[in-house]
Amino acid sequence: MISSLAILFSPDRQADRVVPPTGHTAWLTTFTAAAMTFLAVFALALSLAAGRLADRWSDALANTATIRISAPPEQMKQQTDAVLAVLGTTPGIASSRALTDDEQKALLAPWFGPDLPVEALPLPRLIEVTESPDGYDSEGLRQRLLAEAPGAVLDDHTRWRRPLANAASRLNMLGGLSIFLIGATMAAMITLAANASLAANAQVIRVLRLVGAQDDYIAAAFVRRFTLRAVIGAAIGAVAGMAGVALLPSVDEAGGFLTGLGFQGAGWLLPLLLLPVAGIVALFATRAAAFRKLREVQ
Repeated sequence: MISSLAILFSPDRQADRVVPPTGHTAWLTTFTAAAMTFLAVFALALSLAAGRLADRWSDALANTATIRISAPPEQMKQQTDAVLAVLGTTPGIASSRALTDDEQKALLAPWFGPDLPVEALPLPRLIEVTESPDGYDSEGLRQRLLAEAPGAVLDDHTRWRRPLANAASRLNMLGGLSIFLIGATMAAMITLAANASLAANAQVIRVLRLVGAQDDYIAAAFVRRFTLRAVIGAAIGAVAGMAGVALLPSVDEAGGFLTGLGFQGAGWLLPLLLLPVAGIVALFATRAAAFRKLREVQ
């Protein structure tokens, strides 16, 4: 391993002649590293974006609650006033207000369109609740609402926040698994390319052994050539992937569907970490393939 690392950072023209600079193994290694790194950039961007989106939604729902009042039209105002009165005397409630018909219409517009006749439909009245930093007793509030306004139901958004956190965790895990599989695929392809190159140069290897070359020296030559090809391909793939992420539609153009997809701030440097990772994968894959093939060549 030490000799492989030494020749990796110390060019040796004599050793470089052992491995042909062109041919199908050369473009296969570079293309594989570029394609796999390109996909890894998008997997990384998707994983980070999923975490940010879930955090944003969770923060938007934190410290808030909604009370839904379902009652006959003639009792709606009475129960709404009763709920607001209860909230006004509940410790831990910072503010509360009933949503207007226009606000409820705006909430339903994405599903039913902007022309929904809200005033003609028996829709429940929604009350927006903001809690103080100290919080409130949700169970005690539910009991008071049940006594004062039987048609009122408290929703503290817990059932929304927990699935978001679980979804973010699973998407991050899926992104990590995708990057691992991409790395494994790249290692397998580079191993095949190294095996093909070693097999094509079997006669050259025999001659080198006859003149006294050690297997470490021969293997290190292949390791350096294929590692450099992989790093060059990874650089091409990383740049292409970052350009692709940068060209994704903006939030306004995407209608909010791709909100936050991409890298932000220093996160744009993360794809560059894939270059040394690709080099390490190529180094170990090529070294293992080289010594395995050298044992077969007599």
